[in-house]
Amino acid sequence: MTRKESLLRLRQVLIRRRDALRRTLHGELEHFNTMDDRVVGDVVDQALETDYGTINSQLAETESRELEQIEHALTRFRERRYGVCESCDRNIPLARLRALPYATTCIRCRKEAESVTQVNRVRDYWLRFDAAQPLKPASKQLLTT
Repeated sequence: MTRKESLLRLRQVLIRRRDALRRTLHGELEHFNTMDDRVVGDVVDQALETDYGTINSQLAETESRELEQIEHALTRFRERRYGVCESCDRNIPLARLRALPYATTCIRCRKEAESVTQVNRVRDYWLRFDAAQPLKPASKQLLTT
């Protein structure tokens, strides 16, 4: 099978997943809209209903993000850019696209982006840590000289 044929099959996978997510999110939205109308039993029932609503809300958020990524991938397909890394313009390996059909970067660029993110998190942590620590008198003298 050629790369073009594989990409066309992946497009069909994306379309099926997009449609399934749309149906699921529509059903969850209807569920949230009717939650207030239900009569809830005792305190335990109310707590369970609240937990259920929280879990469904988080799931809907995750599904919404996935739907956005799929829509972006389908847009890239229409632009004839699907399967091409947004960072380095090289072809994304088919194995990566089969595993994650809405991937927009190759593994190398993704790893680089994640390492930059990790470095930024560590830097931000230490900046917050340093800001929370009061300066010692000796350190103050160094700053004023």
